[in-house]
Formats: sequence, C-alpha cells, structure tokens
Amino acid sequence: MADKKDFVIKESESGIVNIGEEVIAIIAGLGATEVDGVVSLVGNLTNELVSKAGASKLSKGIRVLSNESNKIAVKVAVNIAYGYEIPVICQQIQEKVKTAVENMTGLKVVSVDVKIATVAVGNE
Repeated sequence: MADKKDFVIKESESGIVNIGEEVIAIIAGLGATEVDGVVSLVGNLTNELVSKAGASKLSKGIRVLSNESNKIAVKVAVNIAYGYEIPVICQQIQEKVKTAVENMTGLKVVSVDVKIATVAVGNE
C-alpha cells in the first residue's frame, strides 16, 4: 500500500500543523455513518461500533486524494438499507462528509464521490 500522506492545515511563525490522511478518513467516515439509511462503511463498521472497535477502523471504505495544496477529494464506499432513495442518501452523504472534513480540518473538499457497495435487506 502507498505511503499515507500528511496535509498541512496551518503554517505560522510558531510552526506547522499537519494532519494525517487517516485522520481525514476517520472524520469522513463518521460523517457518512451519521446519515440515516447508511448501514455501514464497506469495512462493515457502523457508527455505534466505533467505541468498541476503535475509530481507526472507520477509515476503511474511505480514500482521500489530493493534487493541490489544501484541496482534497474524498471517495466513500457505503452499504445502505433497503427502501432509501439512492440519489437522496448520496447527496446527504456528500454534504455530511464535506461539512465534517472542512469544519474540522480547514481543508477544502472539492468533491465527495459515493459508491453504494450493497443494499442491506432485512434485519441486520
């Protein structure tokens, strides 16, 4: 696997503040799992299991890409529950992920691509 990238979120006379790619992925994962209808990320971890399994597992199913300084693209793969409108749920995921990442890091999110991996049917 490729080396994880660090992003500079602040530079000043006092020094530089970096944030790791995995931290951004965790923030994006938390945002995505807050959307009603999202059963889990592709790594099969729901928001309720974060405290038991550890937040670092939330980065599964998330990719963070960057080609410009302070601008990133996020790719999210999720499993959704049957009965939800896919376009609506994807728009909500995009908004939640973009807002969460931008508010917590100060980085500009230029796109959030959503992949629906599966639709969960029945009681899971």
